[in-house]
Amino acid sequence: MAESWECMDAKMSPAPDQRIPLMKSRRRGDTWVVSVFVIIEIGVFIATMLVNDCWSNSHGDCVLQSLGRFSFQPLLENPLLGPSRSKFDEMGALRRSLLTQTWRLFTFPFLHAGLFHLLLNLCSVVYVGVRLEREFGPVRIGIIYALSAFVGALVASLFLQNIPAVGASGALYGLLGTLLSEIVWNWKFHSNKISAIATLVFVFVCNFVLGFLPYVDNFSSIGGFISGFLLGSVFLLTPELQPPVAPNKGLIDYGVKSYIKLKLKQRLDRPFLRIVSLILFGLLLAGCLVAVLHGININSYCTWCPYVDCIPFTSWHCKDTETFCETMVSNAQLTMTCIGNGNFRVFPFTNISRARINDLCNVIC
Repeated sequence: MAESWECMDAKMSPAPDQRIPLMKSRRRGDTWVVSVFVIIEIGVFIATMLVNDCWSNSHGDCVLQSLGRFSFQPLLENPLLGPSRSKFDEMGALRRSLLTQTWRLFTFPFLHAGLFHLLLNLCSVVYVGVRLEREFGPVRIGIIYALSAFVGALVASLFLQNIPAVGASGALYGLLGTLLSEIVWNWKFHSNKISAIATLVFVFVCNFVLGFLPYVDNFSSIGGFISGFLLGSVFLLTPELQPPVAPNKGLIDYGVKSYIKLKLKQRLDRPFLRIVSLILFGLLLAGCLVAVLHGININSYCTWCPYVDCIPFTSWHCKDTETFCETMVSNAQLTMTCIGNGNFRVFPFTNISRARINDLCNVIC
């Protein structure tokens, strides 16, 4: 019996020259899950710009005015070609003062800060996600995508400031974490390791750097990445890297005990690693959920944490301070003066909403 098990173990181990190229799928399966998420996020961005209606709400002070209702806010307001702060709030972005509205945890992962964010994020999702989905199937990748996005929203909620934040990158980083776990745990089975790691680092860095600009939340990316790595360790330790039981052999050839061991080894590869990863993910999810429900703000204990998500620039700062402006109307003109620094601007209109006044006040201050 022992000899037969050793023989089977030898058959189960891949030959040294059997290498699987990373980022080049061996299968041509369906990729409908990634496609559905991409379509949803494009639809949400279109809806956001439709609600934003820069042409009307900003009185024509827009980028790409020829787009009319779909034109973008001025670059001083949103350097990523997107909507205004107030419209982010309307569409479900997260901010510290609105965290009691728990439904925002589910809208936050579908929002993009602007056109640049949308294009970079979705191109990365398609590039990484389609290959993972072809390799491991839509169910597993769909679960990882959704859970990484949600945990990313929870982690982001612990570091929020009183400015809108969007977290569509959390799900992308979940896929990147999943890819890293696949590389790490199946290291010996792959051939082009260096190119795969270089691709992962390139996508990671490009999207993370974008997160230093206003509205894009890098903490959701960090939470999504950790979740993706743990969930990848649970779901993607695939037994398909090992040859199956010979079709012409069964219980009689192997013996009952050896045959059961062989089947379990195929169906539940590395059970200890899977269980530990699942426990760690459960602790991460539960811990973040409890912390969010108790309103914990880690920025209160970590003075440098905001700079993980923001780099100060001439057009914006990283301090969590409220802005106040004094408004004066005369001769069909609106004059706004920032109380904090004395800056002021004169606008050739007076019919403006309170939310839009707050947007402009933030720009002036």
